Amino acid sequence: MWKATESRPTASAPGAHACRGCKGRELVPVLDLGSVPAADHFPSTDGPAGTRDPVYPLMMTVCRTCALAQLDSDVTTPEEPRGVEPQALRDQSHDAVRTLARDGWLDAGGTVREFASPHGGSWLGLLAGRGFCTHRERFAPEAPADLVLDSFGMMHEPDQRAAAERRSEATAPGGTLLLQFHSLAAIMTYGQWNALRHGHFAYYSLTALAELFATVGMHMAQAWEFGLYGGTVLVAVRHGAARHDAPSVTRILAAESAAAVADPAALRLLQHSADDDSAALRTLLHRLDRSGKRVCAYGASSRSVAQLYRAGVDRTVLHAVADASPAKRGRRMPGTDVPIIGPDELAAAAPDRILLTVPDLLPELQRAYPTLDGRWIDCAGIAAHA
Repeated sequence: MWKATESRPTASAPGAHACRGCKGRELVPVLDLGSVPAADHFPSTDGPAGTRDPVYPLMMTVCRTCALAQLDSDVTTPEEPRGVEPQALRDQSHDAVRTLARDGWLDAGGTVREFASPHGGSWLGLLAGRGFCTHRERFAPEAPADLVLDSFGMMHEPDQRAAAERRSEATAPGGTLLLQFHSLAAIMTYGQWNALRHGHFAYYSLTALAELFATVGMHMAQAWEFGLYGGTVLVAVRHGAARHDAPSVTRILAAESAAAVADPAALRLLQHSADDDSAALRTLLHRLDRSGKRVCAYGASSRSVAQLYRAGVDRTVLHAVADASPAKRGRRMPGTDVPIIGPDELAAAAPDRILLTVPDLLPELQRAYPTLDGRWIDCAGIAAHA
């Protein structure tokens, strides 16, 4: 069994005592994954045998005052992103820009700024031909812009109130902030407990975001939903108070109320999903091993770190994890001895079963590796296979 050593945060760790959004003190624990390895540190396989990877507490809380779900504490040190942007995310970016153009949000043109994200890629190239100035030499890069972009970026900032203030200040009077996020309602609906990870400090509902941006003088002007990650929301945020909520905003807020996104009791169901899925994955892998099946996985993603670690996997039951990122080759999954290999190595190995840790990748993998059809197991529905 691969060994790990526990590292605990200090009492002064960000978020340990106050809400990252409203700074209130009524934080309620809703999901506790125990101590797991850092989600973005993939150790080299060249390390000495018996390496002990440090582990850190991983817990989600929700604020009773402003309804923001958030990472309780995090003392890990982020590494440079090593992932490759999946085709599903690129396709969704194109879809989102087409939708914005259809609804008239890109008609005015002007200057554009983008808050970088390890996950969202860049939309600047998609806007270059739509009348927006994306060249920094033509305007002051820190000046307020007519259009401000943030695709999965703001969740990486420990101080959410300060993050909202920065985005408000970056948006010119009369301008628009476009903010895209993985929906907390989708996380709850599909039991996506592994969305919780170190370095992701907030898990958004439109309800909580509306409250957060109201404190910096902005309102939700329109919202759109996409199927990425089981449920992604793109919202247009503008300065001033709303005279009335747009129908799209009203509809999503009503759906979130029905899903009880601010209710700690409803959010605690994620704990059951986490515990059940970990047990089911462990059972499935051992059953497949006993039956002589060779099992690999695809997707050395940050969300798969806690997933595999909590199931107690090692190379006896999971032979390798494939990933498209060249930077992850020669490394292993944190907290395990399972190596990371390239997709072509996976195809050549032709395992009997392949765990898919990121379901959105399936269409592009089926196109690229048709010989592996019928071997994929969606980790999102792992309990059905155990």
